[in-house]
Amino acid sequence: MPFKYGIATMTAFPLCFVEIDCEIDGRSAPGIASDLLPPKWFKKDPQQEPASELHELRSVIHHACALSLNREALSIYACWKQVYDEQAAWGNAQGLPPLLIHFGSSLIERALIDALCRHLHIPFHEALKNNRFGIRFEDLNPDLKLETTTTCIPQSPLDKVIARHTIGLSDPLTHADIPDEERLSDGLPQSLEECTNTYGLKHFKVKICGDIKTDSERLANISKVLDTNAPSDFAFSLDGNEQFVDPTAFKAFWEELKSHSNLKSLLKRLLFVEQPLHRDVALNEDIGDVLHAWTDRPSIIIDESDGDLDSARKAIQLGYDGTSHKNCKGVFKSISNFLMIQKLNQDSPSRLLIQSGEDLCNQGPVSIMQDLCVAASLGIQSVERNGHHYCAGLSAHPVSVQHEMLKHHPDVYAPTKKGWPSLAMDQGSVSMRSINASPFGIQCMPTLSDYENVQS
Repeated sequence: MPFKYGIATMTAFPLCFVEIDCEIDGRSAPGIASDLLPPKWFKKDPQQEPASELHELRSVIHHACALSLNREALSIYACWKQVYDEQAAWGNAQGLPPLLIHFGSSLIERALIDALCRHLHIPFHEALKNNRFGIRFEDLNPDLKLETTTTCIPQSPLDKVIARHTIGLSDPLTHADIPDEERLSDGLPQSLEECTNTYGLKHFKVKICGDIKTDSERLANISKVLDTNAPSDFAFSLDGNEQFVDPTAFKAFWEELKSHSNLKSLLKRLLFVEQPLHRDVALNEDIGDVLHAWTDRPSIIIDESDGDLDSARKAIQLGYDGTSHKNCKGVFKSISNFLMIQKLNQDSPSRLLIQSGEDLCNQGPVSIMQDLCVAASLGIQSVERNGHHYCAGLSAHPVSVQHEMLKHHPDVYAPTKKGWPSLAMDQGSVSMRSINASPFGIQCMPTLSDYENVQS
């Protein structure tokens, strides 16, 4: 079904796979990473054609792959950091934004992590806990030291995470909202009402458009659906979708929302607001003046503004309350941000900083597993998931891949009535058992020759 977010509506996308073959300790060590190529997220230029965006996405991936060839390093981290730095120099010279530049290096990073974990025959969390990646945390954040990992990384990964369900800008709220010609026949729930009851959802992420009349009316309707269908302890986050270029405009928007009596109960359940300000202005110095002076504001975190290694640190200094985790923004960066937030929360317990888990319409059989693996290892309990909602499970993937996922990850995927697998949920949560036991989230490497090659 269509996914409307920000200034884009996505109805189809190519899926990218990166395979890597390392030599570790004299032995071949294969690894894999994957992600979709979505429009209007890595760059939010309304004038750029989707074909041009796809060309840029492919170019940053191809360039990162080329940089990784025949490279020698003392550790997986050192190899990634070399690629990261050279990719940054190239991308900056091209005038590309850091979020886009390092999408390419993040795929190399993920494939390297997968290769090492497979080579060592240990799961990601164990490798992280013992820093088998060779991460130099002081490179990523001067306030961090090596010993920080052993004290702050959770002793064990989460055995399940809460799936925070995305409510897109065009998602139907009730079955009656779906026009006859748009009703799907894939056997999966379509409306918010149906999804909440089918999956037992209790956490939600609501996207807003920035128009107070439209958003207040839609939030009121969402509140009615959730009050009727969700458990009594449901909670939600609000995705600002970069709709505001002025912090005072967002403050006025928020105060207006709070004044609506029919939203008071809903707003008490708010977890945080994600990226209300456009990335072009979100980290400007004057933003800090507004955030520090706004004493009764909601928790506000960045997402799209988290493009560089020090973006989250800068955001927190400006007054933001944290950042998001997404593998596409960098695994080692997410680990560094996690450790920074843990340290700051220990130093100043009165100010609770957040690292949320957000989604980029993650798909099986690779990207969703690796992303959830990192989230579980960092103890991120509420993770936005929407790839299973806007896509019909793994129905578009080769049958061989579907069978492998059901065989190796029966707690994560379950067969639908039509036979193909879809994400399995129990009371709004996804099991991490087989993900945590696998090298980097996924047990087996999919056979890519079974896929259709749309563009190399």
